[in-house]
Amino acid sequence: MVTFSPAQVCVKIGMAGKSKCSLPAGNMLVRAFLAGAYIAMGAALATVGSTAVADFLGAGLNQFILGALFPVGLVLVVLAGAELFTGDAMYAPMAILQGNTNFKGLIYLWSVVYIGNLIGSLFLAYVMANGPFVSYASGTAAVTIFGSRAIAIATAKVSYAGIGGIWSVFLKGILCNWLVCLAIFLALAADDVVSKILAIWFPIMAFVATGFEHCVANMYFIPAGILTNMVAGGDTLLLNWTTMWTNNIIWSTLGNITGAVVFMAIVYTFCYQSEICALRETK
Repeated sequence: MVTFSPAQVCVKIGMAGKSKCSLPAGNMLVRAFLAGAYIAMGAALATVGSTAVADFLGAGLNQFILGALFPVGLVLVVLAGAELFTGDAMYAPMAILQGNTNFKGLIYLWSVVYIGNLIGSLFLAYVMANGPFVSYASGTAAVTIFGSRAIAIATAKVSYAGIGGIWSVFLKGILCNWLVCLAIFLALAADDVVSKILAIWFPIMAFVATGFEHCVANMYFIPAGILTNMVAGGDTLLLNWTTMWTNNIIWSTLGNITGAVVFMAIVYTFCYQSEICALRETK
């Protein structure tokens, strides 16, 4: 197995960021749709796989199983070549710091990918809320045990209240995307599929099991709960399309951006600036 140094990985990210910022909008949107769907697939698996675990094995193992299953989504994103906003929150800034693109390219990339991720996430949320999360055995829709789990996850994610709640989501967003970008960074340091999968699995498992907040995952988790709750005819005072944004996604997005820009793009460029420059001069 060949491994690349941190400086070499930074250069790879800078070059990839340049390429990403120059993709045609239609191509970028489709890739982003796929990434939103892939992350949602991992989230859906984690929802089903962790159902009722806490009742028998406790809260800690429940979180571990949730985290152990979720990384399927990022494995698909990285190995199948989709565009994920939280990863691009590192790629574009590092490309800027290496002089490979500009702020206009960053805004273009982030805007199109964010929209595409949202569409892909909503598509999977609709499929799950009208598929595995409901049963039509009696001729009418009834929420399954997995659907109840989806509603519970979504409700928890919009239950942050007040300034303290906003600050909590923001901090969880920072730590979440620090780990997500580290997973991508480690995957780029490896050159074989098995090593890339292992590099992705551990950091992603850590962020999910610990309870951090990922804006794209939440673009699936919360709508899946909302749509399933609509089938159940449940209370919508807390779990609705407004609280999805005001109680979570706005603040988790800002936290995710901060984690990627500050703790990955800026910190790694600072730490390995001389090596990065030397590598770029040899190309």
